[in-house]
Amino acid sequence: MNEVFAPAALGPITLRNRVIKSATFEGRTPDALVTDELIEFHREVAAGGVGMTTVAYCAVAPGGRTDRHQIWMRPQAVPGLRRLTDAVHAHGAAASAQIGHAGPVANAASNRAPALAPSRMFSPLAMRPVQVPDIDGIARVVAAHADAAKLAEQAGFDAVELHFGHNYLVSSFLSPRLNRRGDRYGGPLENRARLAREVARAVREAVGGRLAVIAKLNMEDGVSGGLTVPESLQVAVWLETDGALDALELTAGSSLLNPMLLFHGDAPRKSFAQALPPPARWGFRLVGRPFLREYPYRDGYLLERARQFRRELSMPLVLLGGITNLDMMRQAMAEGFDLVAMGRALLREPDLLLRIQAEESTRSACVHCNECMPTIYSRTRCVYRVERPHGSP
Repeated sequence: MNEVFAPAALGPITLRNRVIKSATFEGRTPDALVTDELIEFHREVAAGGVGMTTVAYCAVAPGGRTDRHQIWMRPQAVPGLRRLTDAVHAHGAAASAQIGHAGPVANAASNRAPALAPSRMFSPLAMRPVQVPDIDGIARVVAAHADAAKLAEQAGFDAVELHFGHNYLVSSFLSPRLNRRGDRYGGPLENRARLAREVARAVREAVGGRLAVIAKLNMEDGVSGGLTVPESLQVAVWLETDGALDALELTAGSSLLNPMLLFHGDAPRKSFAQALPPPARWGFRLVGRPFLREYPYRDGYLLERARQFRRELSMPLVLLGGITNLDMMRQAMAEGFDLVAMGRALLREPDLLLRIQAEESTRSACVHCNECMPTIYSRTRCVYRVERPHGSP
């Protein structure tokens, strides 16, 4: 237990332990600004013992959101975010802001702003074509990441997490299936990785040395023609060589084509259909089964892929996926991972880490039903958890 709960260095900051609350869109920002509910969500996780909690999703542009209810980084967002980071710090935890551009995963109809993708495609979310940025447009996206990181620093965050996964914009550029460009951002892997490297360097220049800079990187997309593990590993080697990142958090799956590769466990198709508005609901009933595939849950289900990255890289790595008990945390540390990230288990029990510290044999109450996934459209939560009103004992 000592290693898991010992202080850990992460670039310029020190965390009180090696456990991070991973980014999970909270569904508590109806006006794209911080609410008291969002603050309480992260305050509760901080009070529950994590080393750092991650606020998701802080888009770098209004068109970079999956819908208009997500925060986008602008001066008006800073005061609320400062209240949030103050609340987290009051409980001894650090705070990270996940920043990025949703790209082809963005809902242009909801955002009332164009969605971006590396190449021409039709967006099933907005029922319209996406916009393909030219070289100047890509430069604006890179600059927007740097500006968002500076705003995160003003808001008191200790770290920023760059979203390079799940076929969001940077991830979509990495994917040979989605990126069919003929310029210096398309074709060979070195070109497809250019945007990721430019974003990381721009953010490092903006806040490096003061904030920790992490990237959440897809190890694979899990779809035919998508990014593969060997390609992702080469991208990770380049990112390490560039020296712009303090750590990589390893993930997998495509929000466009195969989201369950990230989650594992039951596929909540019926609940997803019910959560969508009628036009999307009808379409989902046609494609729900191939879209929400089922992967049996097991502890540390991304570990086998992640081991390949640990063998080849010397930089700090964060293991994600099926981290629910002390045994798995210890195994991750024994295999050379510097930190672990937890998501669904903390939705069910925000105080899980305190309970593990009190009793090492504590097991998570999460049953991996994934019924929490459709709740992102209303208020992200564990459907089996009985929540107490704010302020109650």
